[in-house]
Amino acid sequence: MPRRRPSLMVLLILAFLPFAASSAPWERLFAPDAELWDIWTPYTPSSELHVDHGDWDTLLKAHLVRGPNGVMRVDYAGFARDRAVLDRYLARLAATEVRGLDRPDQFAYWINLYNALTVRVVLDHPDVESIRDIDISPGLFASGPWGAELVTVQGQPLTLNDVEHRILRPIFDDPRIHYAVNCASIGCPDLRAEAYAPERLDAQLDGQARGYVNHSRGAHVDGDGGLQVSSIYVWFREDFGGTEKGVIDHLLRHAEGSLRNHLITTGEIAGDAYDWQLNGTVLDRTD
Repeated sequence: MPRRRPSLMVLLILAFLPFAASSAPWERLFAPDAELWDIWTPYTPSSELHVDHGDWDTLLKAHLVRGPNGVMRVDYAGFARDRAVLDRYLARLAATEVRGLDRPDQFAYWINLYNALTVRVVLDHPDVESIRDIDISPGLFASGPWGAELVTVQGQPLTLNDVEHRILRPIFDDPRIHYAVNCASIGCPDLRAEAYAPERLDAQLDGQARGYVNHSRGAHVDGDGGLQVSSIYVWFREDFGGTEKGVIDHLLRHAEGSLRNHLITTGEIAGDAYDWQLNGTVLDRTD
């Protein structure tokens, strides 16, 4: 979802296109690749060090509410009242010796860190209609908060892009990461109403995938019988098999009911969309 700085060639192309070039297919040009930051690859098998995610778990259980059409909404005002708890939790994560964790603990750590940082950056910029309006990333053509350094872990300043695209995606190589990290938007998979825990992580990720794929934001059949999918499957197609067939095969692993039946027989994706509206608790829409 976040952006990387476009190349000169991309800028030249966009300069000669209508303004509609900001639609989902063109946004794919700005979706970051997975590029390993290898200083984060070490881990400690059978480590006895574990991170306490209790504060984050409590905050999530207190400040998430299911919207009318099943979309999980975030009560940012509630989070703001508990800002001290959130800051304490993030300080604990920042002080963690990440390389001293085993792989499952690292996986849960990075997902929880990403989501907690995202909530905090929204709290720091109240009244925005979209996270893309939080223009704190460096660079002339950057937008949103994804390129801004938000936390320092083991002496390394980190951005949200670093966590998702230089650590989580290349190290853990699991497409379900896209269902776990939340970008504070309606179109994004839900922020889960509990912290990710290493001992339950696989089941949690499966639950996230199943919930998103079977919601209309993830995939649905339109009135003409065409398969419409989230733009996430376009922006990060390489993580979902690299082709339309790969995306459909991925969806089939999690789809249920009539959607599954359609996926069995379809061979193409008709279109994609993504809603960047902030996922706050102003329930003035049908989602």
